[in-house]
Amino acid sequence: MSRISDVAQRAGVSTSTVSNVLNGRSDRMAKETLERVETAIRELKYRPNTSARQLKTGHTPLIGLLVPSMANPMYGFIAREVETLAQERYGFRIMIGNTYRDAAKEAHFFEDLMAHGVRGVIIISSLVDEQHVEAAAERGLVVVSYDRRATPDASGASVIDHVTVDSFESSRIATQHLIAQGHRRLAFVTPSGRTMSRNEKIAGFLAAAKAAGLEASAQVVEGLPVDEYGDSMMSELGRMQAGLIARREQRPTGVIGVNDLLAFGLMAGFRDAGLSVPQDVSVIGIDNVFLSTLMHPAMTSVRVPVPEMAQVMVERVMSRLADPSIATQEFVFAPTLVARESVAPPRD
Repeated sequence: MSRISDVAQRAGVSTSTVSNVLNGRSDRMAKETLERVETAIRELKYRPNTSARQLKTGHTPLIGLLVPSMANPMYGFIAREVETLAQERYGFRIMIGNTYRDAAKEAHFFEDLMAHGVRGVIIISSLVDEQHVEAAAERGLVVVSYDRRATPDASGASVIDHVTVDSFESSRIATQHLIAQGHRRLAFVTPSGRTMSRNEKIAGFLAAAKAAGLEASAQVVEGLPVDEYGDSMMSELGRMQAGLIARREQRPTGVIGVNDLLAFGLMAGFRDAGLSVPQDVSVIGIDNVFLSTLMHPAMTSVRVPVPEMAQVMVERVMSRLADPSIATQEFVFAPTLVARESVAPPRD
């Protein structure tokens, strides 16, 4: 069984340098040195002594990952990227919890994680009110919030790191793509119940429509999820809304779903109503999950750079666990449109 001294010898560095890499203190380390240490760890199949680490640091080598619902493949994608990086680079595993965007459930998870010695958490929530998350951070949790912008306190700072894609831009470029294809009657479909990211997506949709002089014919269509587990039933909501949209006398010719799951449901609902995608109505999703390419026709979607965002989230958790004095930051990533066959010029 390899020891930390074996890794240090293989990489040609001190054991303290290896320890810094294992504990996320590599920000100021030369890139070549970091690569040598990581290569030595892989080659020797070195795994830290987790019991010794817990006795020394007071926390377990786990990162909490709280998601709205694992039924959404987007969150499975994020979990895979977070776990791979945390395990391969830092020797940490993840502990996943489904919160269904319920603030009380999120708060209870924070308590459970802290009771088990977990001190770093990534939360995917986007709830407008983040006070319970801030309270957990003030009690000692290192928290990274995904899918929403920071809400600064009175001093202009935040106790939480925030990593998000530019949700406003996500829907803006999707709307602009429909407009460029000649669509003049547009709709953005979302569940009722606003989150930060949904608010920004709606704003981006309306801004693009207004810039093209189409605000009068751009509609935000909101509908309640069919049960309490909003994300797991998102596709069914899209299917239901598509049936209602299809019956309108002046129905939209270009429709955007708040995410891919809802857009999949839109495509199925339009098909049920006897409409063809994209001949009768064009559809765009947001997230670009792998299922987008398996739809018929393949669905145009907005790519969220998950691997890059996961790397930042894990690195922020590990860095701030190692040095709590590091200031929190906000990281905003740019989305990109992936054009496929679900969008075409309208017939009229």
